[in-house]
Amino acid sequence: MSTARLEYNGQSWELPVVEGTEKELGIDISELRAKTGMITLDEGYGNTGSCQSAITYIDGDKGVLRYRGYPIEQLAEQSSFVETAWLVIYGKLPNEAERARFSALLTKHAMIHESMRNHFQGFPNNAPPMAILSAMINALGCFSPEVLGNEDESNFEESAARLLSQVRSIAAATYKMHIGQPMMYPRPDFKYAENFMHMMFSVPNGRITPDPDVARALNQFLILHADHEQNCSTSTVRMVASSGANMFASCAAGVSALWGPLHGGANMAVIQMLEEIRKGDLSPAAYMEKVKDKNSGLKLMGFGHRVYRNFDPRSRILQKAADIILAKLKIDDPLLDIARHLEEVALKDSYFIDRKLYPNVDFYSGIILRAIGIPLDMFTVMFAIGRMPGWIANYKEIHDAPRLKINRPRQIYTGATKRDYVPREERG
Repeated sequence: MSTARLEYNGQSWELPVVEGTEKELGIDISELRAKTGMITLDEGYGNTGSCQSAITYIDGDKGVLRYRGYPIEQLAEQSSFVETAWLVIYGKLPNEAERARFSALLTKHAMIHESMRNHFQGFPNNAPPMAILSAMINALGCFSPEVLGNEDESNFEESAARLLSQVRSIAAATYKMHIGQPMMYPRPDFKYAENFMHMMFSVPNGRITPDPDVARALNQFLILHADHEQNCSTSTVRMVASSGANMFASCAAGVSALWGPLHGGANMAVIQMLEEIRKGDLSPAAYMEKVKDKNSGLKLMGFGHRVYRNFDPRSRILQKAADIILAKLKIDDPLLDIARHLEEVALKDSYFIDRKLYPNVDFYSGIILRAIGIPLDMFTVMFAIGRMPGWIANYKEIHDAPRLKINRPRQIYTGATKRDYVPREERG
C-alpha cells in the first residue's frame, strides 16, 4: 500500500493512500487525530472524502457521469426512471422478474393513506411545497410502523417502493391543494412519469392522457437527477442515516437540504433571471454583454457548474429533449424565446466558451419544466422526486455497513478562552 508523509514540528507520520476503481486517490486520515493529536480543516468539505461509495462516479474535467458504471447518456436514452432507480439502489440492472416486482410495488403504494389527505388541510394554501414535502415524507413513516427504524432485507424493497412512489403523489397533492382542485388518485395503467402528470393536471371531469414525448422528457429529467455523488442533500441523508434514523426521516432531511437556494433552487433562478430580462426590456445579447462587465452586478444563472469544467453531460441530453417538446407543444412563451437566444450567444461567444460557461442541467431543466406546465415553486420538488433513488441508495449504503458508525465532524474552536462567571450586578 502506498503512503503519504505528513511532517510537522520535527515529527513525521505515514498516512495510507486509498485508490478508487477509477484511479482516484485519497489520503486516509481516519487515524490522524489518534496518531498526531491534530485534525484537518476543510470548510465546506471541498477537499474531503466523507465516504467510500459504489453508486455514482463523476469526472468533472472530462464531463463524465455514470451510475453504477453505466454512462448517463446510455441510461437516459435506453432506460426508464423505474429501472434506473433499481440500478442506483441495488447496484445492477434488474432482470425481468425484479423489474416486474418493483413496478408492481410502485403501483401498489402509489396511493397515499386517506388519513394523510387530511394532513394537507393543516397547511396554509401558500405554504412552500418543499416544506410540505419534507413533513409529509416524515409522516409516511408513521403509516409504516412495521418498518419504521427497522428496515431489513425482508421489507427494505417495499419501503423503498413506498417512498419512491408516494413522493410524486405527495407532490401532486400539494399542487392541487394550492390551486384549490381535488386531489387525483393515481392510475395503475400509467407508468411513473405519466402517472405523475395525470395526478398534477387531470381533474375529475377532464382526465388527461400525457403526450409520449412530454412524458419521455420528464422521464429523462428524473433519470438525470437520480444521483450526483456527495452533494449537500445526499451528504445530509448519509449524516442522518448514520445516527440510525429510518429511511423516511433520512430522506426528509435530504429534502430540507435540497430546499436551500444554493442547492436545489438553481433551475428556479434560471426562470427568475429570464423574467428579469423580459421586464428590463433587454435583448439577450445586451444582457450577456452586461454579464461580462464585472461592475454590472448581473449574474448568469444556469451556466457553468462547480463540478464540471466541461459541458455538463446531463445538459446535452436535456437540450435535445427541450428542442423536441418545445417544437411539439408550439408554446408561445417569451421567457423560452429569451432562453434560446441566451443559449445561442453563450455557445458562440469566446468569453463564455473560454470560461467553460456552458448551459448546465439547471438551464435546460427549467425550460422543460416550464414548458410542461410545472409552476416555478414546484421546480425544486421535481428535483427531489428525481433525486429520491440516490438518497435511498446512499441510505442503504450506510444501513448495510458492517459496523454503523455515527458521523461526527471535528472543528477548530475559535471562541473565547476560559473565563469566570460574573454575577449579574457586577456586569458592565
